[in-house]
Amino acid sequence: MTKKYIIGNLKMYGSISFYDTFFKKIREFSMHKSLDNIEIALCIPYPYLYLAQQILGNSGIYWGSQNVAKDNEGPFTGEVSAKMLKEFDSQFAIIGHSERNTAYCESDVNIAEKFLRIKEHNMRPIFCVGETLIEREAGMEKKVVQSQLETLVNHGKHIFNNSIIAYEPIWAIGSDMSASPEQAKSMCAFIKEFVEGEADKVNQLGKENKPIKVIYGGSVNEKNTLQLLSLDKVDGALIGRCSLSPDKFLQICEIAHQL
Repeated sequence: MTKKYIIGNLKMYGSISFYDTFFKKIREFSMHKSLDNIEIALCIPYPYLYLAQQILGNSGIYWGSQNVAKDNEGPFTGEVSAKMLKEFDSQFAIIGHSERNTAYCESDVNIAEKFLRIKEHNMRPIFCVGETLIEREAGMEKKVVQSQLETLVNHGKHIFNNSIIAYEPIWAIGSDMSASPEQAKSMCAFIKEFVEGEADKVNQLGKENKPIKVIYGGSVNEKNTLQLLSLDKVDGALIGRCSLSPDKFLQICEIAHQL
């Protein structure tokens, strides 16, 4: 059975009361469902990790952050390290999201360092890649995504074991313009083929390689979830705007559960 991954990115939204209600609703959902065929996670603002730990512990629901520092510790005002996240039992951390890349000018090397810190602390990176509308219209989307992947692929395919790549076309994020099923399937297939093909050129040092997990993000909602998750090259979805509604998010989880 191939699991589908449903991951919420709640960005800089919410409050204690919002998350208290959300976590309790999703915990109740997990108590009445077999989660053998889906894995659900919420990537939330740092202040609410403690609440997630208290409410979602031993529920089968996972949680994590939307960013992490590239350093383990030091005089870096405002940063949060992977070691700190791990103390709240975080299992995931999003890196490379285009919103952060645009606002903070993060380089591919910087993102790769964050990826490695997450892996060092036995958490699971969600590595976002994607192209702008101008790049897609110019037919450069695969070249752009390949460039974003290359820094990490040089470490070998095993670097993506127990990790997730999220294809998020920048032009679809926060809009009502999701990628078509054909576009999503094509890019997710390309990512898998590129990572596996390039990594075969690198000495694997005897490490076991597992199938690359690639999910789609960008205006995923309860209306297009079934079509997107039915694609054989798409392993799940990264949910932005719809994760702000517990009811819509759980509806998406239910659709994935029924596949």
